[in-house]
Amino acid sequence: MKALTWHGKRDVRVETVPDPVIKEPNDAVIRVTSSGVCGSDLHLYEVLGPFMTEGDILGHEPMGIVEEVGPEVTHIRPGDRVVVPFNISCGHCRTCGQKLYAQCETTQVRDQGMGAALFGYTKLYGRVPGGQAEYLRVPQAQFGPIKVPEGPPDDRFVYLSDVLPTSWQGVEFADIPEGGSVTVVGLGPIGQMCARIARHRGHRVIGVDPVPERVELARRHGIEVVDETAAGDPAEAVRDMTDGRGTDSVIEAVGMEAHGSPAGHLAHTITGLLPDRAAAPLMSRVGVDRMAALLQSIEIVRRGGTISLIGVYGGMTDPLPMLRMFDKGITLRMGQAHVKRWIDDLMPLVTGDSDPLGVEDLATHHLPLEEAPHGYEIFQKKRDGAVKVILNP
Repeated sequence: MKALTWHGKRDVRVETVPDPVIKEPNDAVIRVTSSGVCGSDLHLYEVLGPFMTEGDILGHEPMGIVEEVGPEVTHIRPGDRVVVPFNISCGHCRTCGQKLYAQCETTQVRDQGMGAALFGYTKLYGRVPGGQAEYLRVPQAQFGPIKVPEGPPDDRFVYLSDVLPTSWQGVEFADIPEGGSVTVVGLGPIGQMCARIARHRGHRVIGVDPVPERVELARRHGIEVVDETAAGDPAEAVRDMTDGRGTDSVIEAVGMEAHGSPAGHLAHTITGLLPDRAAAPLMSRVGVDRMAALLQSIEIVRRGGTISLIGVYGGMTDPLPMLRMFDKGITLRMGQAHVKRWIDDLMPLVTGDSDPLGVEDLATHHLPLEEAPHGYEIFQKKRDGAVKVILNP
């Protein structure tokens, strides 16, 4: 089959690799029909190379048609249309019983000290082949795959793999009071959906981003927007819009590669020049992220407010302004999305005729798998109006 494979910093290639097969009785194999390129994939493309192995298959936002199932898989069968959550969880361990599926004790990558295994996401998370490919082997398929109806286009459902549950969790963790306000920092795909979900749930939403295409997309869906390029100080702009207080909550949807972080950028650059065998332990012990978005969020949120952190971070020695955070009484919540925890909330919003979250108005580019390297390039460099790229093998 064809698959997108990693070969180094900003070097991804479509290659022929062996077809996946059933290895365990609770496996399934699906034929991929759509697979998203996530902002998290860009971390692999840029800064997390020390944790990658040449030839790794990328991608963690797939959906498709079931081709084959193992004997322990009974809730789906060949021919079913399914979405595959990005985290791999068993559904029956202690943490899954608490609906903490991203911390599944069955698939935890213990030799790395990490949580549940993820598709297509470094040796830190199990080095499981990903879904930017023609076919995908799905472990723990007795629980993971989500059956979706026939008929509507893939864009109705593919975001159930990551974007929608991550965004829903981001809003939940933000603990926005009834009739309250939230700022979404970063209007990439996750930030766009966080903003739409929060607005759908009756909150006042302000988005912050410097990219014109993202600003315009948010405005199209009724979001108040602070254009970071024009505003100068976004925190001051948000306070001006909220009687000088800031919003009740902030959702930080940027993460480790935030713009405006010269020290973090220098650390990333230096680490990237080291051999992987030296860079990986260095990043694991003393890694420093680019912190501008989080620091901005701390300034934006009102006193006593909550920051929901859903942008991916990987640093171990990130400096935080603890005096400022303590003095403001900020609550901080974070973590990988527990995908299946939120599916019952989300499914009615993607199966009806009204499309209240505008899922069919998120992808800016649909590309064949052969053009995946181009998709990564324009998404990473914010070219050609790229906000969300979907690959169609």
